[in-house]
Amino acid sequence: MITDWHTLNREPSLPELYVRAALRRKITGTALPETGLRCWLDVDPQRLAAYRKVCGFADNGLLPPTYPHVLAFALQMQLLTSKEFPFPLLGLIHLSNRIRVLRPMGGVHRARVSVQVQNLQPHAKGATFDLVTTLDDQLGTLWEAESQMLCRGVKLDGEPVEDELAPTLALTQVTRWKAPADIGRQYAKVSGDYNPIHLSAASAKLFGFPTAIAHGLWNKARTLAALADHLPTANIEIAVQFRKPVRLPSEVTLLASAAASSGDLQLVGAGELEHMVGHWRPVA
Repeated sequence: MITDWHTLNREPSLPELYVRAALRRKITGTALPETGLRCWLDVDPQRLAAYRKVCGFADNGLLPPTYPHVLAFALQMQLLTSKEFPFPLLGLIHLSNRIRVLRPMGGVHRARVSVQVQNLQPHAKGATFDLVTTLDDQLGTLWEAESQMLCRGVKLDGEPVEDELAPTLALTQVTRWKAPADIGRQYAKVSGDYNPIHLSAASAKLFGFPTAIAHGLWNKARTLAALADHLPTANIEIAVQFRKPVRLPSEVTLLASAAASSGDLQLVGAGELEHMVGHWRPVA
């Protein structure tokens, strides 16, 4: 697919995009747009510091490996609420996330963010697509990611293919932490992601959840902050699949293999409930 790139002069306005998202409730087609969005953005030191605090990252002079998602969020919202995008944003389910840090992300004050959607595939519960995001500086690509999203109720031809991640190495407990009742609101303030399922029990119940659940990308960020001494700072791919949601409030335990260039991880809750599973590998 050849992407038709549109370059924006400034970051989109999130309040307007949330209104647009709230008004879109129907599936309008089964083809993804071939357009992508790009914009040069500045890294706000105060917002970055607040993000580090909420997710547990130390200030080591590098952008946290999950932070480019925050830089890209408004562009992602604009793309996913455009008239050309066929699925309603509210109700999309984040199934998995894969990021690649290609070079050390130190001294990044301004970068070009690019977002597009691709790889529409049938799924047992609907259809999936990849939300693809890249971060570039003057020297080229620094970071790239794919988030696999599920839209329920879409009918596509073909057999569903699901790629399951599973730990293959011996895992030991690294740490545990509590996900407080308000972590969804805390993360929303630093990320811009005010999805109602994360904010309160009342708003989550409107979408079929008995209580608020933690953002998947907060779970991943909090995990990578805890594993910072385990992981290389560049030439690394970190893939996770989100399993059972982390209901708020709750306590979770992080398991991981020994520090190395490759490894496995698992986030579990009470009763060995598996919330997230993943691995890290050198970039191929």
